[in-house]
Amino acid sequence: MENKPLVTIICLCFNHAKYVVESLDSVINQKYENIELIIVDDFSDDDSVNIIENWLKIYPKHLFIKNEINLGNTKSFNKALRIAKGKYILDLAADDVLFECCIELQIEAFIKSKNSNLAVVYGNAWIISENGTFISHYFPVDVFGKTTKIIKNGNIYHDILSGDTALCSVSALYKTSVLKSLNGYDENLAYEDLDIWIRIARDYDFEYVDAFLIKKRMLLDSLGRDFHIKNSKKSFKINNSSYLILQKAYKLNATKSENKALLKRIHFEITLNFKTRNYKLLIKLILFELKVRITQFSKKKISLL
Repeated sequence: MENKPLVTIICLCFNHAKYVVESLDSVINQKYENIELIIVDDFSDDDSVNIIENWLKIYPKHLFIKNEINLGNTKSFNKALRIAKGKYILDLAADDVLFECCIELQIEAFIKSKNSNLAVVYGNAWIISENGTFISHYFPVDVFGKTTKIIKNGNIYHDILSGDTALCSVSALYKTSVLKSLNGYDENLAYEDLDIWIRIARDYDFEYVDAFLIKKRMLLDSLGRDFHIKNSKKSFKINNSSYLILQKAYKLNATKSENKALLKRIHFEITLNFKTRNYKLLIKLILFELKVRITQFSKKKISLL
């Protein structure tokens, strides 16, 4: 039915044995019923596969992909994306939990939106601990649970680029045709969200649903912590991906205002890499900043070697 389009939820699991059942249960407990679930295990070395297979004995209609080697999030997601049948897609980590209204509210937003160029609907989240205890809200809220900060809808390319707008990526529902037209996630990167937001926002619009859609679990080894580790190869790899993302954004930019927004983000990355003592990357970022600043005073964009 037109008002009940198929939604694909891709659940990515790597060593999430403790949490994967809760995550999968949150999918089948959605108020919205027209859902295709694709589970991908990225060669876990804990008991994740056995737990998922036991869960599938109770709910056998769902597709399970078992990677024979560890591919990482970007390649694992794209593997599922290629076979996804849904009109919309949500990327769910196997340690996160959907509120039962999540998909229903997102589809309602897509259907009721007057914006024909809408590609992403996202909302607020609970941040929870490893044992599921509430820590905070992703976006601050008032006593009625409504977001207190102003969140811009529509064309937010400039805002994402500068860092003025932070999306709650774990709550994002994407239009599948847009993701596929962009060939999914960039598999050369250590993380995916900033790059895909920038590439989508260049040509498409975003809309915020002022509701809690998901519980985001903060683990001791969560990727977000790795950006800030000093003298770390892992930190360098992740922050180097940020550098590559900003280089790609430079090629997408069309105005001096957009380059100004890019400079703000580069300055943030310079500060971060100074603190983490990633000095090789720090030098690359400084040279990149100079290149963008020179562009501001010229009519032609400088080629990135």
